[in-house]
Amino acid sequence: MALMEHPFGIDFGGTGIKGAPVDLATGTFAGPKAKIDTPRPANPETVSAVFRQLVSGFPSSTAAVGVTVPGVVKHGVVWSAANIDSSWIGTDADEVFTEALQREVHVVNDADAAGLAEVEYGAAKGRRGLVIVTTLGTGIGSALVHDGVLVPNSELGHLEIAGKVAERHAANSVREREELSWADWAQRLTTYYRTLERLFSPELIVVGGGVSKSAEHFLPLIEIETEIVPAALRNKAGIIGAALVASRAGRQ
Repeated sequence: MALMEHPFGIDFGGTGIKGAPVDLATGTFAGPKAKIDTPRPANPETVSAVFRQLVSGFPSSTAAVGVTVPGVVKHGVVWSAANIDSSWIGTDADEVFTEALQREVHVVNDADAAGLAEVEYGAAKGRRGLVIVTTLGTGIGSALVHDGVLVPNSELGHLEIAGKVAERHAANSVREREELSWADWAQRLTTYYRTLERLFSPELIVVGGGVSKSAEHFLPLIEIETEIVPAALRNKAGIIGAALVASRAGRQ
């Protein structure tokens, strides 16, 4: 398959926008990754311009494009915007980006994209039943995938546990800000993941986010019954998952 035939994945974050063509047969990049700083303000007009610049650096293609968004996405419409411009709320991002790129574009929540990628190609490949993928970063993102089928926009970082919003108590940003030891942070994560166990009875929990590269420092200290493992794809998961979503949407 030629490079131009591969779907393209774009990971739209609060600080950077990165993208690459993806070989869905292997779950790997089919070309070099490109990255451009997220513009300020990160509104539909400025972000669309960055997307055009990003995609123009690759061979011309008619393949679908998948885009992650750090917010709730329903039928291509953005419903929350924690780390991007508030003008996105209520915007049909599928339509905006499709017009901007003159290619079929499908938008997905960033944690959902990472979750799908981990189930299809990463740490949860071949696992049946319910898999919960969490991303520990500025907040806590989540994806629920049952037998390969995504339950979108779970937003489990917003669970209230003992009167506290989970991500405001146990996100990696909180660990850094409060200078928590790995052991102290693991205690908070234990409370969080025990709550997920009680509510969902998952077969597997996958922990992603940048801190997953240090999983050996805290994952063994989390005391839960469910198997819990670090993510395998790390910062590639969003791009790969977005391309996967775009490809599947195009076949429907």
